[in-house]
Amino acid sequence: MLADTDAGSLITAAQSGATWGYSLLLVQIVLIPIVYVVQELTVRLGLVTGRGHGELIRERFGVGWAWLSVSTLVIACAGAIVTEMSGIAGVGLMWGVPKWVSTSAVVVFLVTMVSTGSYRRVERIAIGVGLFEAVFLVTMLLAGPDPNQVARGMVDMPLSNPNYMFLVAANIGAVVMPWMIFYHQSAVVDKGLTVKHLRIARWDTAIGAVVTQLVMVGMLVTVAATLWANSEGDASLDTVRDISSAITPHLGDLAGRVLFSLGMVGAALIAAIVASLTAAWGIGEVTGYKRSLEHSPREAPWFYMVFAVVIAVGAITVLSGVNLIQLNLYVQVMNALLLPTVLTFLYLLARRALPDRFRLAGTYRWVVLAIIAGTAGLGVYAAVIGIVGGGS
Repeated sequence: MLADTDAGSLITAAQSGATWGYSLLLVQIVLIPIVYVVQELTVRLGLVTGRGHGELIRERFGVGWAWLSVSTLVIACAGAIVTEMSGIAGVGLMWGVPKWVSTSAVVVFLVTMVSTGSYRRVERIAIGVGLFEAVFLVTMLLAGPDPNQVARGMVDMPLSNPNYMFLVAANIGAVVMPWMIFYHQSAVVDKGLTVKHLRIARWDTAIGAVVTQLVMVGMLVTVAATLWANSEGDASLDTVRDISSAITPHLGDLAGRVLFSLGMVGAALIAAIVASLTAAWGIGEVTGYKRSLEHSPREAPWFYMVFAVVIAVGAITVLSGVNLIQLNLYVQVMNALLLPTVLTFLYLLARRALPDRFRLAGTYRWVVLAIIAGTAGLGVYAAVIGIVGGGS
């Protein structure tokens, strides 16, 4: 769940605060129960069936549908890796480090860690670096947001504005991510968890949903209370350094840049680990090759090759010279456009692949259907309105 607040998500939250103040704050709060509902279904499927997401789709719907599902996964994972690499590259540029140096360092770190570690070791490293995201909760309090501005922003939602709707779609795609569904299910299986862990896994997911969204809220409020509030609504972000400038007034230039760098790099690294592993797991679930961190590269060569290729694609894209802020926003919007396919499979599996005791049924079934349909529908609608209307 910490990986759900990745570099692209933080950049999206920052752009939301800089451009619209607190008008997208309510969206972040509403997404807390939504991301929990989605990820709880994912955990339930993994623990009860002992199968990964792609594997279950192949078993229940056939190889063709499984490849369709995994194709959306690969697109989402590639986009995610690009956002993580871009976030770290942006931090590097703040300190005068060329993009090729910081990007190469990340590639070496990821390949070394994953190819030489068990799931437990990778998990501990990921959680350790991911906890640096908590810095944005501190900066939110130090920023001192105006309660009246916050209250007005919570009800001021210009739904007819294409630029606003573009960011609505980006925020949905930044929170309910296709690759998180595949990862979460594969991870609990690879970790060796079973149905007896379901209760504690649900609590883990619920706490994670709250924490990850509080980090998003922290970033949005920090930027809104500094850049937006002091620019009469005319702020904009062009680089990662611009986001850092929202924090430095309250912590000092050096301390602010250090803490921002730790938070952004922590978010990017944990998500880079997750997204690259997800692609390797997902394709393996459809093709059947060995796919576990408990296997060495010699035992599972295809698993580690896919992992390495996804990382390489991200690094090459970031080094191409694209605008990193705009790239991140468009990746999140792409995630929103992929949601109908991903969430439909998730719902159908929860209805068909589980035994009666754990199957999605009764009133909750209809609640989940409404949440999934509403989230996917709004994500696509907002994306189309934003793109057609020239939003960015």
